[in-house]
Amino acid sequence: MDTSIGTGNPIDRVEGHLKVTGMAKYSSEFPVDKMLYAQAINSTIAKGEISSIDISEAKKQKGVVEIITYKNAEKLKTPDKKLPPLSTTSIQPVLQSPQVHYYGEYVGLVVAETFEQAQYAARLVKIKYKKETPKIDFKNHRADAYKPEEESDYSRGDVEAGLAEADQKLEATYNTPIEHHHPMELHAVIASWENGKVKAYASQQMINDAAVTISNTFQIPKEDVRVIAPFVGGGFGSKLHAKQHVILAIMAAKKTGRPVQLTVTRHQMFTNTNLRQHNEQKVSIGAAKDGSLTALAHEIVSHTSTYEEYQEPCGTVSKMLYKVPNNKVTHRLVPVNLQTPFAMRAPGEATGSFALESAMDEMAWKLKMDPIEFRIKNDTQTDPSNDKPFSSRLLVECLRIGADKFGWDKRKMEPAKNTNGNWLVGYGVSGASRAAPYQETSSKVILTLKDGTVLATIQMDATDIGTGSYTIIAQTASEYLDIPVGQVVVQLADSLFPVTPGSGGSWGAASYCNGARMACQNAIKELKQKLNVGDEKKMSVKELMTGNKLTTYEAQGTAKPSEAFKEHSVYSFGANFAEVWVDKDTGMFRIKRMLNVGACGKILNPKTAFGQIIGGLTMGAGMVIAEQTRVEPNFGNFITRSFADYHVPVNLDMANVEVVFLPEEDKIANEMGVKGIGELGITSVAASIANAIFNATGKRMRDLPITPEKLIMAGVEPGVA
Repeated sequence: MDTSIGTGNPIDRVEGHLKVTGMAKYSSEFPVDKMLYAQAINSTIAKGEISSIDISEAKKQKGVVEIITYKNAEKLKTPDKKLPPLSTTSIQPVLQSPQVHYYGEYVGLVVAETFEQAQYAARLVKIKYKKETPKIDFKNHRADAYKPEEESDYSRGDVEAGLAEADQKLEATYNTPIEHHHPMELHAVIASWENGKVKAYASQQMINDAAVTISNTFQIPKEDVRVIAPFVGGGFGSKLHAKQHVILAIMAAKKTGRPVQLTVTRHQMFTNTNLRQHNEQKVSIGAAKDGSLTALAHEIVSHTSTYEEYQEPCGTVSKMLYKVPNNKVTHRLVPVNLQTPFAMRAPGEATGSFALESAMDEMAWKLKMDPIEFRIKNDTQTDPSNDKPFSSRLLVECLRIGADKFGWDKRKMEPAKNTNGNWLVGYGVSGASRAAPYQETSSKVILTLKDGTVLATIQMDATDIGTGSYTIIAQTASEYLDIPVGQVVVQLADSLFPVTPGSGGSWGAASYCNGARMACQNAIKELKQKLNVGDEKKMSVKELMTGNKLTTYEAQGTAKPSEAFKEHSVYSFGANFAEVWVDKDTGMFRIKRMLNVGACGKILNPKTAFGQIIGGLTMGAGMVIAEQTRVEPNFGNFITRSFADYHVPVNLDMANVEVVFLPEEDKIANEMGVKGIGELGITSVAASIANAIFNATGKRMRDLPITPEKLIMAGVEPGVA
């Protein structure tokens, strides 16, 4: 039993033993009686409609129970507009018409007694299509670009005037490709109907929102939907909302009268679980001789699908990170025949920061300023996008301390001057920011006095997507109840539990832990009131339970942002440093060292927090090294469709990594002073590596990923000796 008390301790994960012994049950692993297995069928065209479906051969196969297509699917709620914005609670109708919108769209479902029978029979369903010419690459259809419905454009001052008065100007375009999330655990669900109510073990990041999606799609009361996901094997945004496979499984369970298990295959993870969109980002910067920014414009063109709208807000960082009087951000979307993009880790920041922080490095080079000093010159303690003061902002400290720890003084300003044998050695830096949201969260605490020992159970519908939610919630309850962590049990991710915002957007830790805090504080307060004891008197929970002659007691609490929170801009800040070695002859490069310095409020558990940053750095490195989804330009299918050709970093790709958390007291963020770090860890990492490559070679790499071929083919920038 862990005897440590409170937050701030680097304790092991409280659920770690369950995971390493295989006892932690993920969504597809729950034992359910009389369960059937389903296999979804994907379209083989990108645009058109189904002209005929032949299920005769598949239907004859042993074990096949049901085959569902648009002809016999249950009627679901459908959108009342052409391009409804995609959100975490959007309806997800499926198999409602013969229309095909993208390659891989679900066009059928086979349900059988075994997984193998369902997979085999699915291959025997014969579908013919009436094909139409699809729109694949948004660059070929710019005339169709439109301004998204949601707030997308922003401006202050006069950018043209700011550029006109600048001593130095920069205009450059940066491209980030389509990427896929690919968590270790495949998307999966076991769905059933019990007495007219839905029960779904579903791998979801947001339990309440999943229940809303299901209830709205099937047009049933939300209280008739129960969603359970005690362990989620990663999500990165792909599991923020209940997707069509969840709806398919629920539909099949209703039609067959038996529970149905449906797992999305790794190939289908490319076509059916959303993606990070391709972003083309034009950045224009003006600066005075002393380094003061005079203007900054960030213009983004991306794609959405032809049936839903989603924009990645790449201009978010450009609105607020630096002090610049004249600022403009625009987003435009082009509908194409691909699946709808959606949020992927640090949506907007991960991609937008590559453009902004690369451009800042380019401008520093033009001004012949140290890139750290250039950023510090344009620091601000007031958010220029809304004139609110930052609740705390230690960006300068992150840059200064990082420079010292990294050995920035060894960097040479002139590129390609630092060598080691056949290697060109470069240093790169980038600033990072990520909003630190805090959302209303409810929690229940159940206190039990057994054999003289107080045990506490915390319940909420929060999820743990591998980030350590169980552990930090247990540490919080331990701290506010003043009992060892080993006496706390945390129960999560059941829609019967008190409502939270779920995991996403870097709000989880702050929201969950403050919700647990409120429940624990309310329990103590209520127990004192029962004894007519003042709040100021110190009493242990054991004394309170004994004094009240209670063996069990329940209390609930809800935490929400304060008025001060609403009056400030609340962000986490950081700085990334990278040392990269590039082979002169081949263009092969190695990331030798990475340093991340973060100001992220109170660190609840340094061990789990370190893991979060390591994961973010790895994904950021993956953006540079190899990660991209390639689309066949004529037919719209993905050329990269497995881990054999969609490459992600492995251990040998990664550098020696150091992570530094600066001590930060920010009680405006929330009473515990907790801020998000999960998405800060990936933000601007790609730019720090690209900037290091420039310092090593004198070549600006503006299109990700940066491959040896691109490096060899690129020319040296003007002005590089």
